[in-house]
Parts: sequence; structure tokens; C-alpha cells
Amino acid sequence: MTAGGANPEVLLIDDEVQIRRLLRLTLEAAGYRVREAENGALGLNEAAVARPDAVILDLSLPDLSGLDVLRRLREWSQLPVLILSVRGGEADKIAALDAGADDYLTKPFGGGELLARMRVLLRRAQPASELSVVRFADVEVDFAKRTVTKDGTDLHLTAKEYALLRLLLQHRGKVVTHRQLLRDLWGPTHEQDTHYLRVHMANLRKKLETTPDQPAFLKTESGIGYRFAAGD
Repeated sequence: MTAGGANPEVLLIDDEVQIRRLLRLTLEAAGYRVREAENGALGLNEAAVARPDAVILDLSLPDLSGLDVLRRLREWSQLPVLILSVRGGEADKIAALDAGADDYLTKPFGGGELLARMRVLLRRAQPASELSVVRFADVEVDFAKRTVTKDGTDLHLTAKEYALLRLLLQHRGKVVTHRQLLRDLWGPTHEQDTHYLRVHMANLRKKLETTPDQPAFLKTESGIGYRFAAGD
């Protein structure tokens, strides 16, 4: 992140060379520093390594969809994201905003409007509590790489186990209710299916905790939910 907001850095994730060139010229003329990525995987890596001040993201990428890139980014980062796309339909805009986009601009666009929207995004941005890597005991969770290791060895978590751990770590030290976990992981029709959580939590404890029957980190709040113990 740029100190004091001077010469903010913007990451462009777009596979069209001409669009990236136009964006670079427009942004650099206004004092921005620019990084580029031609696909989603490279863009996610750049976002994790460089920590730019904002991202301009195209929805149509050759490897991952822009929405997938956005969802993965939102697992660990709240940096401002402006969607830039030829898709101007209301449904596309709603999907992008629901996935975590901060703003949406349709191609073709004017340079003045682009810069105005960037100024608004950066004004609204709060100091980020970026949570890229979390370590506890001999476990390391890397949200950017989507990996979990214990004593240096990769742990093979299922998608639901990883999502459950991620939610608890994002709210570390706070109780996350059964209802919230079930709604976020399985959807609103499963808010009463607490047995889902018991099974996945038991498996997660076996993989992460030294003594699964007496967990040091993945705590149960009886009748309420679960909590990741932050230094209890």
C-alpha cells in the first residue's frame, strides 16, 4: 500500500493488450503507478505479492472468470476493485457487485470518468486489515495461495473444511454462530443442519489440532457456534 495515498498503484487484470495500454496511459498521466496481468492467475499472484492500492478487473479472462478472480481475492483482501467490462446488462452488474466489486464501468469508457471513479474508490477505501497468511502453532494458512500446511507439510482440506477454517480465521477471537456458518457455507436452506458442521469440524480438528478432543484453537461455544481462539 502506498503511504499517504501519494502515487497510488493500480493493478490491471485484462487480457486485451490494447485496453491495458490505454489504461496505463490514462492512469500514468494522472500520477498512478501501474502493474499489469494478462490473466486471472497472474492477477491474483500480483495482488498477493505487490499489494496494490486498487484493482481494475475485466470479467472475460482466458483462464478464470473475472467473478472467480474477485471471489478468491475477497477471501483475504478488501482492496478496491473496479470491474471494467463490455457486459453492460443489469444481471452482470448485480453479479459482480454481489461478488464483492466496488464499482462497475462498461466498455467503451471515457478517461475522465475512469479517473473520477478511481478517485472515489480510493477515498472510500479504509486502511486494509489484509489477512494473507495466518500462523498458529505449527500450522500456516496462506489465503492468497489457498494452502494449509502443518509443520511444513501440505494438509489436504476439503473445500468445505477450508471454507469453514477461513470463516473462523476471518472472525478470529469472535463467536461465529451455527446459523451464519451454515448460511455462508451451504446456503439459507440449510440453516438448521448443524450436523453438517459437527462432522466437518471434527475432521478439521483431526487435521489441525494436536489434541483434537481438547482443541486449543477451534473452540465450541455450546449451543451457539464456533470460535477460533486467538491467543486464549
